[in-house]
Amino acid sequence: MDPASFIEICLHQLKMSGVRADERLVVLTQGDERLDYADAFLAAGRTLGANIFHMRLPAPSLKSGWAVGQTPLASMPEAVEALKNADMLIDCIFLLFSPEQMAIQAAGTRVLTVVEPPALLARMLPSLELREKVELAGALLSQATSMHITSPHGTDVVYTLGTYPTVTEYACTDQPGRWDHWPSGFVFTGGNDDGVDGQIVVGPGDVLLPQNIYVREPIVYTIERGWITDIRGGLEAELVKSYMADFEDSRGFAMSHIGWGMNPDAKWHRMTPGEFPGGMGMEPRSYLGNVLFSTGPNNELGGSNDTACHLDIPMRGCSLFLDDEPVLIDGEIVVRDLRSDRNGSSETRGGKVFDVAG
Repeated sequence: MDPASFIEICLHQLKMSGVRADERLVVLTQGDERLDYADAFLAAGRTLGANIFHMRLPAPSLKSGWAVGQTPLASMPEAVEALKNADMLIDCIFLLFSPEQMAIQAAGTRVLTVVEPPALLARMLPSLELREKVELAGALLSQATSMHITSPHGTDVVYTLGTYPTVTEYACTDQPGRWDHWPSGFVFTGGNDDGVDGQIVVGPGDVLLPQNIYVREPIVYTIERGWITDIRGGLEAELVKSYMADFEDSRGFAMSHIGWGMNPDAKWHRMTPGEFPGGMGMEPRSYLGNVLFSTGPNNELGGSNDTACHLDIPMRGCSLFLDDEPVLIDGEIVVRDLRSDRNGSSETRGGKVFDVAG
C-alpha cells in the first residue's frame, strides 16, 4: 500500500477511536517491524492535532513461536510506566494476554492492536454499523447462562456461563481502559472453569491458528469439566497435540474463550496474497457466522490461567444456542437484530430468521 493511502486508513481509524487534539498517543513497535505503521499513524495523529510519538523497542535476540502473554515490556518497567500515561496505545507488537498490557489498561489507557497487513486493514475498516451489531451481540451474550454448540461434523458441547465477562471486538476503541484489535468483528466470553462438557469436532475447512492452515481431516476434542481430555484424528490432530506438548504446560488443555464472528467484510475463503499465512488470522476469526473455539489462557477475561499455549479455531457451519434460543443455525445468524444488511435475505440464503431480542 502506498504511504498516502496507509495514512488515510489510519486517520479513519483514529477518528473512529475518538482521538482528540488534546490526547497523548503512543505507537509501539519492535526492531525493524512495522515501522511503516508507525509512520502512518504519526502522520494521521498529527493531522488530528494529537500529541503522538513512537516508542521503538529493541529487536528480539531470538525468534520463537507464538507464546502469548510474553513481551519485551516485562523487563522494561520504565516503558510500561510511560505507556500508562498515554490516552491511547497503538500496539504493533502484540501485547495481548500479557501482565504489562493489563497494567496499562488498568491505568486508563485504551489499547488498539494493529499487526495485520495493510491490505487487510483497508478491507476491514471499522464502521458504526459493525460496532452497533457487535455491541448488540455482546448484550445478548452477557445475559445468557448457557451456550450449546452443535455441528454436522458431530460437535455437541455445552458451556455454562456466568463467571466471566463478555468481550466485544469491533476494530476501534474510544473508551478509557478498553482494548480492541484492528481488524476484527466478533464477540466472546468464557465458560465457567469446570462448566464445559461435550465434544467439539473441528471439521474440514476450519482453521487452525496460529498454524494458519485449513483443516483437512476432522479433529475430535473430548471435553470434561472445562478440560480437554482427549484429542483424536489424523495429521492435523497430531500437529495440535505436538504443538501443545512443546509448551510443557498442562494448563494449555483448559478451555479458553468462545464466541462467534460478526463481520460481513471478513471472508472465510478470501485471503489477500501475503495475508495468510503472513497475517495472524484476524479475518477467519471475524467472518460472519463462524464459531471461534479457543484453548488455553483465560486471563484476558480475568481468569487465573496465563499459559502461553493458545489456539484459536474458527469453525464453519455450526449452530449456536444461548439458553436454548438460536443465534446461529448452520453458520447463519438468525437473530434479526444482529443481521447486517449484507447478510442477504433469508429467502436467497436459505436460512431462517428469528425475532429474538438483541
